Amino acid sequence: MTTARYWLRESVPARVPAPRAADFPVAAIRRDFPILHRPVDGNPLVWLDNAATTQKPLAVVESLVDYYLHDNSNVHRGAHALARRATEAYEGARAKVAAFLGAGGPEEVVFVRGTTEAVNLVAGSWGEAEVRAGDEIVLTELEHHANIVPWQQLARRRRATLKVVPIDATGALDLDAFRALLSQRTALVAVTHASNVLGTVPPIREMVALAHRYGARVLVDGAQAVGHFPVDVRALDVDFYVLSGHKMFAPTGIGVLYAKREVLATMGPWQTGGNMIDRVTFGGSTFAGQPHRMEAGTADIAGAVGLGAAVDYLRGLDRERVRAHERHLAEHACRALAEVPGLRLFGAAPGRVAVHSFLVDGTDPVALAAHLDRRGIAVRVGHHCAQPTLAALGEAVTVRASPAFYNTTDEVDALVGAVLEFVAGGVRPGPAAGGRRPGRRDR
Repeated sequence: MTTARYWLRESVPARVPAPRAADFPVAAIRRDFPILHRPVDGNPLVWLDNAATTQKPLAVVESLVDYYLHDNSNVHRGAHALARRATEAYEGARAKVAAFLGAGGPEEVVFVRGTTEAVNLVAGSWGEAEVRAGDEIVLTELEHHANIVPWQQLARRRRATLKVVPIDATGALDLDAFRALLSQRTALVAVTHASNVLGTVPPIREMVALAHRYGARVLVDGAQAVGHFPVDVRALDVDFYVLSGHKMFAPTGIGVLYAKREVLATMGPWQTGGNMIDRVTFGGSTFAGQPHRMEAGTADIAGAVGLGAAVDYLRGLDRERVRAHERHLAEHACRALAEVPGLRLFGAAPGRVAVHSFLVDGTDPVALAAHLDRRGIAVRVGHHCAQPTLAALGEAVTVRASPAFYNTTDEVDALVGAVLEFVAGGVRPGPAAGGRRPGRRDR
């Protein structure tokens, strides 16, 4: 099948009514994020790089300070009060995450460094045991490199084959192609819950049901999803769900692997050492039960505490109002960006999250991003660790603006005004849009 090169301006379905900005208390919420009020080169900070990382509410920052000031200790098996308190905080965070994701219990939640480590853990543990020569792993053109490269490496080691689901001209997955790729040889389907380039949200529940008909397991990359809308892993029936805390208003260096209890029980250790053992002798070792078997060494305890605080913060919001506000921002951004001469906006799949990747014909995207930075506007430029997605667009790089619920329409207008200023000023050094500039890390 051929991939499509496309640029479409209308990225949000017109049938969804735009909520009024006044329906969401964005001014009050912004007070929870002190960094949003700092200046950059004399300009107000406009943080539109949320797909790369989100800012942290004061409650999360305070949870880290409180932990280090009052409870700092290693966890599990300590014989003193601080160890007990640290363990309670760490395992309490696990329980919060389990409830937040709709898991069957805390024992289905493994703490990792982030989405990348979670995918590698599944590939290195479950994959090494279950994927055999001749098996097939199904990926999609929407995937972040973190949900591609580990499977490539596993396929090479196990002599399996990768299959790829293409996207259509709107950036949606071709479900007919997906159905055609599934077979009794399919061992795993790995798919994003939201694209970090196009904002596309695939029909996960339908894809899971189709894959399970063939006995395949399904891993969903939720890094770009959990900060935007509620997720219920049991309702989706996914086998694995992975996420990064720093994309859901939590600290960097902490993430989650959710795995169904019965699947996790079959998985051997990925890394070994302290904390994950039951008994060690020079004649051999036995291992702890799940999920601790997967958490070798000293964990990012403070990061887990901060992730628990971020979960508390998100659960304290009306998530439907959050989605409505972000939809309003997305609609406003699409209409405003459409007024920029020569601007091409990528992606138009229904139900997408607020991610706006674009280019302006005849201009250098790196120079544009630098111009925005001088105005205090933070966006991303590059391949976004999703080179196959960019290749499907026929491009090598894009500029990406990715709002979150604490952003405002005024900030979107500031972005568009600065882009118009750049275009009007004729700032065109370097290669034209689509030039081969290196990308920036996303995860």
